Amino acid sequence: MERSYVIKPLLDEAYPMISHGKGIYLYDTDGKAYIDASSGAVTASIGHGVEEVIEAMNKQANQVSFVYRSQFTSKAVEDLALELNNWVNADENYHTFFVNSGSEATETAMKIAIQHFQEKGQYLKNKVISRWTSYHGITLGALSLSGHKKRRERFIPLLHDYPVVPPPSCYRCPFNETFPACQLKCAEELSVVIEKMGAEHIAAFIAEPIIGAAGGAIVPPRGYYERIKEICEKHDILLIADEVMTGLGRTGEALGMDHWKVKPDILALGKGLSAGYTPLAATMCSESVLEPIMKGSNFIMSGHTFSANPQSAATALAVLNYVKTHNLVQKSKDNGTYLKRKLKTLFNQFDFIGDVRGLGMMVGIEFVKNRASKESFPSTIAFTNKLVKKAQENGLLIYPASTARPQGDGDAVIIAPPLVSTEKEMDQIVSLLKKTLTEIWTDLN
Repeated sequence: MERSYVIKPLLDEAYPMISHGKGIYLYDTDGKAYIDASSGAVTASIGHGVEEVIEAMNKQANQVSFVYRSQFTSKAVEDLALELNNWVNADENYHTFFVNSGSEATETAMKIAIQHFQEKGQYLKNKVISRWTSYHGITLGALSLSGHKKRRERFIPLLHDYPVVPPPSCYRCPFNETFPACQLKCAEELSVVIEKMGAEHIAAFIAEPIIGAAGGAIVPPRGYYERIKEICEKHDILLIADEVMTGLGRTGEALGMDHWKVKPDILALGKGLSAGYTPLAATMCSESVLEPIMKGSNFIMSGHTFSANPQSAATALAVLNYVKTHNLVQKSKDNGTYLKRKLKTLFNQFDFIGDVRGLGMMVGIEFVKNRASKESFPSTIAFTNKLVKKAQENGLLIYPASTARPQGDGDAVIIAPPLVSTEKEMDQIVSLLKKTLTEIWTDLN
């Protein structure tokens, strides 16, 4: 291969050259097949090479691909915003600000929350707090919101100290208690933090419904988000749901928050919004959040060159139509039940599996050196990296994650294949993962 001038994740790594994809499979130029058991970065939710989406992309490209949002709107953008409002299915309408990535979506959510209170004359409410063991994006604003210690550490001098609340991890409870006897201390801690900081300084609280990259598909206990919402409303604090990874069917509901029947004031979407067919993300806010801005400056101070371009909007609209037509939200729920049950069979076969968790087609596996004590492998072993690499050698793509350890490390992966996966394909995923786990344990011993 000729010398590459692309800055890749590992600068000196030799990555396979992709050729094409179809369904849940990817193929490199050497003809090797890979099962996309992570949907890339939990993104390719409807699989690769879907003709209906490709046709919609071509149709829009033949009309117009780009207009600047301050000069034109487009039918594709208007239709997509209406469709997303229907997905939220709330008592009030939600309006959408389109951006290009999940990081931009969470930053825009933060800006809208702060501006909401500015327009009401509450200028002191300018902080957006978050949880440890969280990830909201890599740009400086989004990274400030993120409680992902490994991704923060190089940029600490540039970041705000927004993560202050412990994660709702029952497997690694920060209070060393057990649900439900704990009485949701992880949620009640938000009240403690608000009292310490002063509600008059806090605009919003942001959380991933199910913690992804930073925690390996951590699912909060029953009642958690209901209590979080109560606390936020009591203190006039907006609730932002980072649905970039969990939204639009991934977890077996339209939105991740729907598992708790909680409607956020603001939410961020990405990944499954376009299913990887185009870069697109979105920030949605309720009319009650937008109202003081409309009555005030009538302008949201955010924006990007490619925001709300018709090419991406038409693509995403085709993706959402495909999800609805093929009933993929329900399929995700059913498939997820099957997938998690099959993955749990590995728990009894490998004693270095500490936990199998998740909802829908977003399942996390945490690995430990000692199951009884939950002691993690030393970071020097780089267990997760070795596992992900070995899996790829075996034709299986899985997503690396961290855990809820206070140190911000630990070993976990996310198994999140496209929602269209068949039981036969999921069986193949589990079989290849079993092969990989057997080989990695042999290598380490």
